[in-house]
Amino acid sequence: MKSDAEMLDEVMVVAYGTAKKSQFTGSASTIKADKIAERQVSNISNALSGQVAGVQTTSGNGQPGTGSTVRIRGVGSLSASNNPLYVVDGVPYDGDISAINSQDIESLTVLKDAASNALYGARGANGVILVTTKKGATGKATVNLDAKWGTNRRGVSNYDVMTSSQEYVENYYTAMLNGYAGGDPNRVLSNGMTGNQYINSLLFSKDGLGYPVYTVPNGEGYIGVDGKLNPNAKLGRVYGDYYITPDDWEKELLDNGNLRQEYNVNISGSTEKMNYYMSAGYLDDSGLIPGSSFARLSFRLKADYQVKEWLKVGANVAYSNIVSRYPDEQTTSGSSTNLFYITNNIAPIYPLYIRNADGSIKKDSRGFTMYDYGNGMYTDGTTPLNRPFLSQSNPASALQLDKNEYNMDILSGRAFVEVSILEGLKATANWGMDLDNTRYTELINPYYGQYAGNTGGVVGVSHSRVFSINQQYLLTYKKNFGEHNIDLLAGFESYDYKNQSLSGSKQKVYNPTIVELNNAINTPSTNSSTANYATEGFLFRAQYDYLERYFASASFRRDASSRFHPDNRWGNFWSVGLGWLMNKESFLADASWIDMLKFKISYGAQGNDNIGNYYAYLDQYTVSNSNNDFALALSYKGNKDITWETSHSFNTGFDFEFFKGRLSGTVEYFSRKTTDMLYNKPMNASAGYASIPMNVGSMTNKGVELDLNGILLETNDLTWRMNFNLTHFKNTINELDPSLNGEMINGSYIYREGESRYQFYLRKYAGVDPETGVAMYYKDVTDANGNVTGQETTTDAPNATRYATGDILPKVYGGFGTSLNAYGFDFSISFAYQLGGRMYDNGYASLMNSGTDPGQNWHKDILKAWTADNTGSNIPRLSATDQYANYLSDRFLTKSDYLSINSITLGYTLPKSWTRTMNIGSLRVYMSADNVALFSKRKGFDPRQSYTTASADVYSPIRAISGGLSLSF
Repeated sequence: MKSDAEMLDEVMVVAYGTAKKSQFTGSASTIKADKIAERQVSNISNALSGQVAGVQTTSGNGQPGTGSTVRIRGVGSLSASNNPLYVVDGVPYDGDISAINSQDIESLTVLKDAASNALYGARGANGVILVTTKKGATGKATVNLDAKWGTNRRGVSNYDVMTSSQEYVENYYTAMLNGYAGGDPNRVLSNGMTGNQYINSLLFSKDGLGYPVYTVPNGEGYIGVDGKLNPNAKLGRVYGDYYITPDDWEKELLDNGNLRQEYNVNISGSTEKMNYYMSAGYLDDSGLIPGSSFARLSFRLKADYQVKEWLKVGANVAYSNIVSRYPDEQTTSGSSTNLFYITNNIAPIYPLYIRNADGSIKKDSRGFTMYDYGNGMYTDGTTPLNRPFLSQSNPASALQLDKNEYNMDILSGRAFVEVSILEGLKATANWGMDLDNTRYTELINPYYGQYAGNTGGVVGVSHSRVFSINQQYLLTYKKNFGEHNIDLLAGFESYDYKNQSLSGSKQKVYNPTIVELNNAINTPSTNSSTANYATEGFLFRAQYDYLERYFASASFRRDASSRFHPDNRWGNFWSVGLGWLMNKESFLADASWIDMLKFKISYGAQGNDNIGNYYAYLDQYTVSNSNNDFALALSYKGNKDITWETSHSFNTGFDFEFFKGRLSGTVEYFSRKTTDMLYNKPMNASAGYASIPMNVGSMTNKGVELDLNGILLETNDLTWRMNFNLTHFKNTINELDPSLNGEMINGSYIYREGESRYQFYLRKYAGVDPETGVAMYYKDVTDANGNVTGQETTTDAPNATRYATGDILPKVYGGFGTSLNAYGFDFSISFAYQLGGRMYDNGYASLMNSGTDPGQNWHKDILKAWTADNTGSNIPRLSATDQYANYLSDRFLTKSDYLSINSITLGYTLPKSWTRTMNIGSLRVYMSADNVALFSKRKGFDPRQSYTTASADVYSPIRAISGGLSLSF
């Protein structure tokens, strides 16, 4: 166990320096290297889930290398960015977060309130994440090797959809019978056929499922009058020169069990004057689908040197090469090339492959596997077959033949010079440079899909270059005057950012393996752009303590942003904070169980300028050719009057350590009010432009946080620790633009003054008419003056009344975990959770269609739908003509509660008596599992995708299971 003094004097990284934990007046949480190492992530933002109170992560894309959306203490803006600022080794970072090797990180510190991040000015309004990289430990050089090998599998399964061809066909027969024959198989229709005969004639026609995948004896129907499949029917059918049989698309196309491998080596050490750290790492993170992967080769060199007693210099250079194979449209809802959408939604009756009459899979003249596009390929000599669901598409050939790749070179450099002028007075210059060169290449094959035929395929090449320079010039003064201590900081910071892009494309590809523009000949198209952005600021901070018991801090920053007109460019931001180390008071002198009890309170204001356009105050135009002359069209309407969005943050709470360090934690209350919100206000078409940036309204996030860490058991051979955190916050829109009269409807969302930003505007589901099985919705009844006098139900969904749903945000979220170290073994497990919210389950809604979309699969819950024998069901009847059965309504608002097992690690470190004989410092073998399991309302439903909706159309999160070894000598 750490001694009391060690715990009280623990030093944490803060803005522009470090501070003792006991003296810090702001709100910050730190994740140490061992916690980061538990996660097998290719992007460090994914390691934050459940780790820090006040931090919430969402991710709608499981493609290897992609990161999470991080929100710190809610969402403070309508249109401006809500992303936190990443700072690497003291300097803001502009490279791709996936370029940072998690094995190089010593700690992540999340700054959450104005007292802790106001010094970062414009870019710190949504919180700051400080990334501190490792350095050498005092002593001789140490070499550390780590290698792990494992597999990647799908972390969230499909919804519980129908997998039986028979089950699907029987239910679709019911939907058609209800829709076209009144549900009576024996009814004689106007065409002289019975309902059963007529639906059998339609079932696999072009007006039905399209593909007759069953073979039945001549003169017999597919489905009997009892609604069951003909017992003489056999799955599979020869149709002309082809054999048609269903395939399991998910099993055939998802690559479960692909290799994941990672290797890291570092050398570090420290002498009296020099500290150094060198590392190299390689990660090969395979995807779940063909053509998807992430490979990173990374290097880092970090060193500092005490040149003179008064002069210290240092540098930190990191380079990463990333090759990301990133198939297109795997997060695009309804896309015909989205494999996850297809495998969830296609009925289990359709072939993936084109087969010869003998059942063998066909190959084309080039040797490529032929896939079924559902576009009339099959014919018996008279009638071609067309698949009604996503006709003319098959993602399999696109994933096999198309090429989508990002190749990134990311260079990040940090350097500093530190001069000790007088005792306590120090000058420091920090420079940071980030360079991100990314080349994206795309080739859409000329043989199959929407760009085959006359188009002849498409090739595209684009290049982007992001370059930024950050300069800091700081002067610090620390002095003790008896029982008084002061710490002063003054400085100047400037930031210059340039984003350049160049792209081109051509059609009609010659060689399908070469991704170059000169490999195509038609329809050339080129584009280029350059965007510049700059800020500069003057900063000041004063920290004072008396008797190391009473603490005060104040900071001020004056910032300018190039996004605003020169008349509105400068903003003033500030913070004040107080702290009281209560355990040093005489009235707690006898409370020996209290190691540390600190009260803190702070308030401050920060700015946000990130509305998304680099020249938001200027009108911007596109130039085009009109009869060989210039033609200008307004593309963006600027506003020279816009200025800073400002967040006013209040924070108060207690930090504590009890029982000789066995229990420690923080409890805090926060309030964050954003005023002059940057907002792209929609305009009427008559204005000549779609929107204009403005400062409108205000919004507040208020909440509480609890963070606990405990040592449950500790002996010489065993240590058992636990941690727990929770956050509760409430979001409220205080005011909107006066022209909106307190309310704005944006599609299926509604913004109202005095209410949460996060609420839907939906029809209210009234259940099922028990007599007919038709879906019903509520509709307001009004009098002659338009006043609402009551409600009634209607089956005409488009004319049903829409209502605000109330706040859908979770009431509480957080994480917990435990670790156990005993006799050389170590075990840890971490969880994340969310309770009390609601989301629209879009994936489930699409799978609960009534049968109006032939060829689209169903969730198995559809088996509980209304029937004449099940009139109490809340699920509408199956009917191919009931187009409003699963209309957009609160029926599919679903509890967003979840519990996820984020990681499990089990390791064993060999006894030193064994390793010493091999001249090895330590040797550990371990197993690790990441993104282990998710428990939510229903299988396939992932509430971690966003605040509002979940879908079956996104790249699934990846579950990684690996084994490895760590060696040091």
